[in-house]
Amino acid sequence: MARTQSFDHDTVVRAARTLFWSVGYESASIPELESATGLSRSSIYNAFGSKRGLFDAAVQSYLDEVVRPRLQPLSAEPVQPDAIIAYLQGLHDAFGTLSSMPASHGCLLVNAAGAPIAQDPKVARVIADYRAELRDAFARGVQAHAPHLDAADRGRLVDAITSSVVAAFALARIDPAEAARGLASAIELLAREAGRAQVRHTV
Repeated sequence: MARTQSFDHDTVVRAARTLFWSVGYESASIPELESATGLSRSSIYNAFGSKRGLFDAAVQSYLDEVVRPRLQPLSAEPVQPDAIIAYLQGLHDAFGTLSSMPASHGCLLVNAAGAPIAQDPKVARVIADYRAELRDAFARGVQAHAPHLDAADRGRLVDAITSSVVAAFALARIDPAEAARGLASAIELLAREAGRAQVRHTV
């Protein structure tokens, strides 16, 4: 007879997510995962198959509970004109709060991109899809904020914003103030390009 699961799955995954986010996949030991989740090694393996299975669940939780709620205003119908500014400003402010996870630990997936786990094709695909999801959301935000930009200029601006956000996440663990400055520059660039497009449209 199968044993009844006696723990809350989401709570365990969130606890593991925090550990993976803080120290990375490779550095998160099984004893640390046992301590963080309150589960024994055997329970972790019974529930998730392996440490990697728990990591995969943590990544999905990160996307569903951390990334996508922040991106939701950029996926709305319609996207509000200032949604992209609000996203960038909110992230900027998070980097200014040193106790926040983004300021102290950056981004779980950007961190993974620079670690050995990224050599796994499945993880590499998740990371690539994550960046594409960011870019698609930013493209919708830029379109709503600066509708008069031509397609080529809009594409370059979206690429610049995406790169700025990824770079900020990569910097956050070592220099959150510099990460915040990079986002401020992205906001300034967006405002400048939107203003230029508006001028060209009205001339």
